[in-house]
Amino acid sequence: MAFHADQREGERLAGVFAEKVTLDYTSLAGGEPAELTPAEIVAAWTSALGGYDATQHLITNHLVDIEGDTAVCTAAFQATHRLATPHGSPLWTLGGTYRFGLVRTAGHGCADQLGGEDYGLGGRQPAPARGGGTHELNRC
Repeated sequence: MAFHADQREGERLAGVFAEKVTLDYTSLAGGEPAELTPAEIVAAWTSALGGYDATQHLITNHLVDIEGDTAVCTAAFQATHRLATPHGSPLWTLGGTYRFGLVRTAGHGCADQLGGEDYGLGGRQPAPARGGGTHELNRC
């Protein structure tokens, strides 16, 4: 998932999601969780990440709890967003814990829930000025 987002591979990114996904970034930006389609997630992430020169989402220390055809994966993450700028830090880095809800469909797994908590690290960088992007990922 993160690799496809960082490489801007929208079609492949959409392929890792179930038909409907509960996306919860409330601990980052407030608001309410949203139920979205893969196309809506890809459009939002393309807008949010597209304004940066580069992004890198590192996800590690996966703990997976499997029950039948569903699972919950909890993992640590660090996400770095680079935007060349003459003012302030060119990096916005955050980290914390992701929780992925997973479901087996047609013989393969898909994410049907995604959220995070304990966001922190680094200075918060203003939203990119070009490309209409924003770093507020819950604006789907």
